[in-house]
Amino acid sequence: MQGPSIRGAARHGRRKGSEILEFTFALLPLLAMSTVLLDIAWAVYAQASVQRAVRMACRTGITLTNSQMTQGATLTSTVKSAVQTNAFGFLNGSTGLAYIKVNYYQPPAPSSSAAATDVSTSTNGNAPGNIMQVSVQGVPVNPLFPQIFTWKDIEFNVQHISAYAADVIEPSNNPPPIGTAP
Repeated sequence: MQGPSIRGAARHGRRKGSEILEFTFALLPLLAMSTVLLDIAWAVYAQASVQRAVRMACRTGITLTNSQMTQGATLTSTVKSAVQTNAFGFLNGSTGLAYIKVNYYQPPAPSSSAAATDVSTSTNGNAPGNIMQVSVQGVPVNPLFPQIFTWKDIEFNVQHISAYAADVIEPSNNPPPIGTAP
């Protein structure tokens, strides 16, 4: 009669590689889910960073006076610079600057249902009571990991993000020059 230790050893010999196989079957889906989670988190972080930058620049732009501006700077260039400063590197350089737009609108009369008038090209577009809209449109954000469909079909799906903020320009005795908008 065989003892329990001999039967257990024989059974263990037949299952020797099963732990490695089971580990592999569990690891691959876990890695796939982790990379998807990280890519989604990266896209959310990029969107939130750009949205925050646009909001901060809009707040800065509606409260600036000419005495607060640096010599030779304009309101539009200062607002664009504020977006770049607050964007955590997503809008660096002249390439990032091309995505930033600053528009000025004159609101309709209180009793009117007409649309706001675009006054971005006029010299008094930054008059108190006008609306400043700061936007970043179509910034490409690369994913952290490629999408693998087959061994020959590997691609990086670039996501494009946009952000908008608008507010009423505050009254000022000394408004800064508007500059070239958008």
